[in-house]
Amino acid sequence: MEITYRFTLDTGQTELFGLRFTSDTLEADWPLPPELPDWTRLSYFTCSHCPFDVETTEFCPLAARLVDVIDKLGHLISYTPLLVEVETPERTINQRTTAQRGVSSLLGLIIPTSGCPYTAFFKPMARFHLPFASSDETFYRAASMFMLAQYFMHDTPERVDLHMMGLSRIYADMEIVNLQLVQRLKAATQADSSVNAVIILDLFAKSMPFVLEDRLEDFRHLFLPFINLKT
Repeated sequence: MEITYRFTLDTGQTELFGLRFTSDTLEADWPLPPELPDWTRLSYFTCSHCPFDVETTEFCPLAARLVDVIDKLGHLISYTPLLVEVETPERTINQRTTAQRGVSSLLGLIIPTSGCPYTAFFKPMARFHLPFASSDETFYRAASMFMLAQYFMHDTPERVDLHMMGLSRIYADMEIVNLQLVQRLKAATQADSSVNAVIILDLFAKSMPFVLEDRLEDFRHLFLPFINLKT
């Protein structure tokens, strides 16, 4: 699978990201830079729950996947206006937006496929990537993804989580990842668009454990035909 992001500034400058993913595992499958900067080292702002050993793993897989983004867009301030064109296997989307929103959408695709085990839960959303998704769209997609996962676990009913407590835990783990990623990006760039791009993603992660039940109720009326179906 391939997805392309093209950023065009008002000055005419264009930055292109051709992202290729393995078809079976949906892992990032484009080459890393031959030399990685210090801010990508695993020992640099390591997540408290990181499963990797700094003695055997030199670089954070997530940070390493963001080097190209920082090199090309890290100089932009958050509200720099630009045009973003996204080509997915299904469609092409053009969006006039700000640097922080454009980068946030790009990171929402790269982060799940980076090789970090805490972000891998979002691979189904990356496969059906929706650029510039609203908070309602993101919540609906995340909740739907989680419930489909429960279907695939029906052979082990003791693991099935219909109350979606596991979704809150997934996002709580993402808060830790986002916090350390922000610290890395602060060291990597002088501008704020990349940092704020992660903060945009983190605001959703922070709210999920507290608003899950209320947000689910917001969608209940859409499912009344199912609820009221007489069998």
